[in-house]
Amino acid sequence: MDEIRFLTDGAIAFRILFSLLLGGILGLERGLKNRPAGLRTYILVCMGSCIVMMTNQYVYQVYDTGDPVRMAAQVISGIGFLGAGTIIVTRRNQIKGLTTAAGLWASACVGLSIGIGLYEVAVIGGAAIFVVLTLLNHWDFFIRNRARDAEAYVEIPLDMSFSVFLHEAKMRGIMVRNVQSEVEEGSAEGKFCFICTLRGTKRMEHIEMLSLIKAISEGIYVEEI
Repeated sequence: MDEIRFLTDGAIAFRILFSLLLGGILGLERGLKNRPAGLRTYILVCMGSCIVMMTNQYVYQVYDTGDPVRMAAQVISGIGFLGAGTIIVTRRNQIKGLTTAAGLWASACVGLSIGIGLYEVAVIGGAAIFVVLTLLNHWDFFIRNRARDAEAYVEIPLDMSFSVFLHEAKMRGIMVRNVQSEVEEGSAEGKFCFICTLRGTKRMEHIEMLSLIKAISEGIYVEEI
């Protein structure tokens, strides 16, 4: 095992192939969910980080000069521009891409570990990242669905007074807060559209909260964002 920690031709080939494998495993989950950064992006990030780390190790060992982790520090900070490109804010103020951006950053860290020959950290860290991206997805949804607050997009008929809507929601145990008027193309005519925070006076699942809002009137449309 110690032999492949030194920068030989065999170690270089092994590290590149290993970074390709781990990067692909991490990117597979994102790709299957049709996220902005998928299989190829994760592979390139992990492999590129590995190459940078090997280059830094080569310069340090062969020329006996420089900081052995200087390039790694630039990768850690520089990967931010790529992660920022995957984060978007929709017209309804919904933020998407944070998990993908964090996964790219973590994938770069795995690549650096492989590039310096720290295979144990790469394997254990890569496995932990994969578990977080896949197995914990359902747990994350479970926690979010039971959070007391829910962000929602609501459309109510113009012939319904907004104060009446607030009163009816309150009578059903739901407080409407942080109301932001929303005007967007394609909205139904004769509707007042807004984004708000729904909070139940007692703990309830978000789907139940939305059903109670819909039950106020047949003309009301609501969806969680």
